[in-house]
This record gives sequence, C-alpha cells and structure tokens, in this order.
Amino acid sequence: MNSSQGNRATAVYAALYRFGEWRRIAAARLRAHRWRLLGANLEPKCLLGAGSRLEYPWRIWVGTRCVLQDDVWLRVGCPGAELRIGEYTFIGRGAEIEVTQSVIIGRGCLIAPNVFITDHNHRTQPGEMMFTQPSVIAPVTIGGDVWIGAHAVVLCGVTIGDGAVVAAGAVVNRDVGPGAIVGGVPARFIRQRGKGEAHG
Repeated sequence: MNSSQGNRATAVYAALYRFGEWRRIAAARLRAHRWRLLGANLEPKCLLGAGSRLEYPWRIWVGTRCVLQDDVWLRVGCPGAELRIGEYTFIGRGAEIEVTQSVIIGRGCLIAPNVFITDHNHRTQPGEMMFTQPSVIAPVTIGGDVWIGAHAVVLCGVTIGDGAVVAAGAVVNRDVGPGAIVGGVPARFIRQRGKGEAHG
C-alpha cells in the first residue's frame, strides 16, 4: 500500500469513527430525554451511557453537560432523599451513588469508574442481627473540581473540599480538606495539591 492509499484508508476509518461517535452521542442524549420524561431533572446536553439507571428520578438533579458513562447507577432509596450533581461533572462506568438522605456533588468533578458513594451505613452492635439494626445516615457533600479515583469508596457523613483528590481504591471515612490529596484504607492525608509536583 502506497502513502496515498494509506491516507485514503485513514480518512475512511476516521469518517467511520466520527459517524460511530455521532451515533453514540445521539443515543446518550435520547436516554437523557427518556429519563426527563420519567421526572429526572437533567439540564441540557447531559449524556447518559447504556445501562444507566436512575431510581426515584424526580429526586435527582444533574447539571448541564454532565456525562454518565455506561452502567452508572444513581440509586435514590426513598422519595424524600435528594441527589444533586453540578454541571460539567463526569461519572465513569459502573459507578454507584446510593442516597437515603442527601448527596451533593459540585461542579466539574471527575468520578472514575466503579466509585461507590453512600450517605448511609449499617450499625454493627453485637447481640442483634446487623440487617435488623437501623442504618446510620449522614449527608455527603463533595465540592467542585474534585477527582475521585477508580474503585474509591466515599462513606456517609463525609465532606470533600473543593479541588481535592482521592486516590484510586481509597476508602474515605472522614472529611477531606480543600486541595488535599488523600489515599489508602482508610484514606489519609498525603499532601496538598501543587506541593512536590513536577512541572514541565
């Protein structure tokens, strides 16, 4: 194959790829429209991937240009609870957010695949079956411009400040300050953003 043939083949592949992307985006916008018809409060230009699931959709608010990849589950567990997601936030495939009272996520956040966020937990008092004990419920607040790495877990009652970073696989069971980088199980402070980072 000479260079001109290679260039033509590349152009064909690029055109096919663009067409596939157009179809994917159109389908994602149609899914968002379907959920609006079921009561979800989705601002314009939201994209919902295949298999995305919204429970009690009328108690969910999602800002403009948010992206929910495939198989994201927004699981609002009761009609009095609320889930609010700020504009330009990205939620990766397989992420799950469970809400019994309130979860608020700020603007421009990056939530990686398979993250789990919940505002409730089980009690573990001895002498009584755990499934019969009332849940511990406390709201979760995540600020703007927060990055939560893949497979991280955010537990009830946690506040994560603006610009914070949660490392992949971390379990966050206490508050995270603005601009802090945390990681581990349980998550611990590593450093502030901008300190010790290489530039250039």
